[in-house]
Amino acid sequence: MSESSRLSVLKTYKLYVGGKFPRSESGRVYEVADAKDTWLANVPLSSRKDARDAVVAARKAFGGWSGATAYNRGQVLYRVAEMLEGRKGQFAREVAQAEGLSTSEAALVVEAAVDRWVWYAGWTDKIAQVVGGANPVAGPYFNLSTPEPTGVVAVLAPQESSFLGLVSVIAPVIATGNTAVVVASEKAPLPALSLGEVLATSDLPGGVVNVLSGKAAELGAPLAAHQDVNAIDLTGADPELARELEIAAADNLKRVLRPQDVRDTEEAGPDFAADPGLTRLTAFLETKTVWHPTGSLGASGSAY
Repeated sequence: MSESSRLSVLKTYKLYVGGKFPRSESGRVYEVADAKDTWLANVPLSSRKDARDAVVAARKAFGGWSGATAYNRGQVLYRVAEMLEGRKGQFAREVAQAEGLSTSEAALVVEAAVDRWVWYAGWTDKIAQVVGGANPVAGPYFNLSTPEPTGVVAVLAPQESSFLGLVSVIAPVIATGNTAVVVASEKAPLPALSLGEVLATSDLPGGVVNVLSGKAAELGAPLAAHQDVNAIDLTGADPELARELEIAAADNLKRVLRPQDVRDTEEAGPDFAADPGLTRLTAFLETKTVWHPTGSLGASGSAY
C-alpha cells in the first residue's frame, strides 16, 4: 500500500485529570487553528463540572505530594524534564503552529522550557534555606521559620506563551509541594494537553497537575469561588477578568498572584524568557514558625 493511500490518524486531545485522560463531561469540543488559521484539532471544551473534578483530584493528591521530601520532588521534576527532552520535536511543532514561529525559533523556545523545568527542579530542596531560618528573639527560645505549601492552586496559563509560559507557571507551583489545576491557553492549548501526556508517563503522581482546555472566563469563575482552592494565579486572565476573579477569590481568603497588567493596562505582560527569579516559588508558600525553649547542659549552665 502506498504512503499516499494511507488514512491519516488524527490525534485525539483529551483533558488530564487525576492521572487519567477524560473527555469533557459535557461532550463539548472546540476547534483549534494555527497562526495561519488552519485547523489543527478539536479539543475538549471543559465545563464547570470538569473544573470541580480537577479540584477533587488535586486535593486528593496534595497530602502525598506535599509530604514527600523536597529532594524526592526534585527527582520527580527532573524526570519530567528528561521526558520533555525526548519529545522536543513534537513540542517544537506544536509551539511553531500555535505561536506562528519558525521551526528553529520554536525549537529554541522548547529548549528554554526544558531548561526552565530543570531550574525549578533544582530549587525544591533549596528554597527552604532561602526563605526560612532561625529568628533572633529576646528570650530563651529557638524560633524557627519554615515554608510550607499553600495547597491546591488554580493556574490560568498565559494565553500567548503556550509552552515556555506554561512551564514557567506550573513548575514553581508543584516544586514547592502544591498541587495544580491548570487552565490552558484558550487559543493554543495543544502544548498543554501534550504536557499532560508527558506528566502521565513520568513519576509525577496523578492529580498533582490537572490540565483543562477551554475558556478562561468560564473555568476561572468556579475555580476562583471554589472553597477548596487555596490560591489562584491569574497570569492568563485579561485585566477585567482578573479583577472579577480576584473579588471572587476573596470569599475564602485565597492567595492571589495578579497578572502584571492588572494594575496598568499599558504595561506589557511578563517576559517568560527572562530570569524568573524566586517570585513564583514563594508566591504560594505559607510560613510556619515554631518556638521551642532552650535548655541548659549540666552544671556549667551552657544552653543549647
